[in-house]
Amino acid sequence: MMLMLLSLVTTACGQARQNDKQTSNSNMEKKILTVFFSMKGETYMAGGRIENLEKGNTHVCAEYIQKAVGGKLFEIETTKVYSKDHFKMIEEAKEEMQNGEKAQPKHWLSNLEDYDVIFVGYPIWWGTYPPIIDTFLEHYNLSGKTIIPFSTSEGSGLLNTVAELRETCKGATVTEALAIRGSQARSSEKKVSDWAKKMISNL
Repeated sequence: MMLMLLSLVTTACGQARQNDKQTSNSNMEKKILTVFFSMKGETYMAGGRIENLEKGNTHVCAEYIQKAVGGKLFEIETTKVYSKDHFKMIEEAKEEMQNGEKAQPKHWLSNLEDYDVIFVGYPIWWGTYPPIIDTFLEHYNLSGKTIIPFSTSEGSGLLNTVAELRETCKGATVTEALAIRGSQARSSEKKVSDWAKKMISNL
């Protein structure tokens, strides 16, 4: 009897490990893409200071995600050239958004449809994400895909951007998101990486 019980327990444990392995393999087989829009140059930081960044804060976080979960990294760049002066740039962005203008990408990703999971990163401009995010995402059929948003700002948080993305990404599942304070982006690798891994493991 003891041998039979031991055999059953061993079999059950083996099956559980096999199921865990199959789940892990299933997640590993998902094709992951991290797309982002990020502004380099003059950026507003904590305490009211302006820093001249060689790499934007959202770009930094996007690289942490790609490093943590793998997949492809793609930067959304605009054909429109914004001012290098921070305060002029935010006025340009405000005017663009008030006029309903949508900047166009320099490049499109030819095989976005091949990816199952798409991390989407953006800064917060005037209470939402930059118009280029809508322009880019609306170009593709996102049905059946999982969209995982993340944002950077100096205190705005996510605001209503997740709900807005659900309107834009028709047919996709848009998950909970992560907001990172821009001035802390370069010290947030563990936070961003742990979150990205958790989001993938929960799929």
